[in-house]
Amino acid sequence: MSEKQNQQEEKGFAIQRVYIKDASFESPLAPKVFVQEVKPQMSVDIQTKHELLDETHTDVVVSVTVTAKHGDKTLFLAEVHQGGIFALKGFSDQEKVPVLSIACPNILFPYAQETIASMIQKGGFPPVYLAPVDFEGLFAQKIAKMKEQDASNETTH
Repeated sequence: MSEKQNQQEEKGFAIQRVYIKDASFESPLAPKVFVQEVKPQMSVDIQTKHELLDETHTDVVVSVTVTAKHGDKTLFLAEVHQGGIFALKGFSDQEKVPVLSIACPNILFPYAQETIASMIQKGGFPPVYLAPVDFEGLFAQKIAKMKEQDASNETTH
């Protein structure tokens, strides 16, 4: 067996735990907002981050914030930090980055979607169903932006 095949066999990826790190819902205009006719304007912000816990385990967090406004007034703000602990074995640091930036958020996002929809509905508003997120595209944009910044830093020095 070649050394390359042996390295591939030793690779492992497993979900250790999925959890809510933080969740909040605010409706500053309740209950008055429920007796007014409003046409909310929605905004969604999604962030990801990861933190190495030990040689094998990494904590990945997908943060989702949904804000509904009517003019300059906030109707509601729902936020969840959906976490997951993932075990990665046999991956190089370079190989880990796309797994932690794409695969792990793809696993966590449906949990965040459900929590957000549930919180908003329990807050008295129609549930908001978030569209799937292209974490691969977001990762590609981040890499392109980093390369662009590196190139501009090289030209300014």
